Amino acid sequence: MEKSGLRIDILGTSLSIAADEDSAYLESLLNRYRVIIENTQKTTGLSDPLKVAVLTGFLLCDEIEKIKKQGLHGEREGKEAERLTLDLIARIDEALPPV
Repeated sequence: MEKSGLRIDILGTSLSIAADEDSAYLESLLNRYRVIIENTQKTTGLSDPLKVAVLTGFLLCDEIEKIKKQGLHGEREGKEAERLTLDLIARIDEALPPV
């Protein structure tokens, strides 16, 4: 895959990056980050760009960890549901007369 370039202008800082991702995907990430930064600023009242960036990064890490935990919890629930379903099928098979 060809590298896509992205110009990031945010919180008074500008930089360019190149990544092995689609440019539309990179733009969507940047837009998402902008929204989260705006929410951080509105919620906290912070205006210092470094503090806003650090706190936003921290909040994003928190969000990732919560999603991971939900995924693990959902995986356990899925395995339990599968076990119960297979047990139920086995009981039905035992109860039905042979064909």
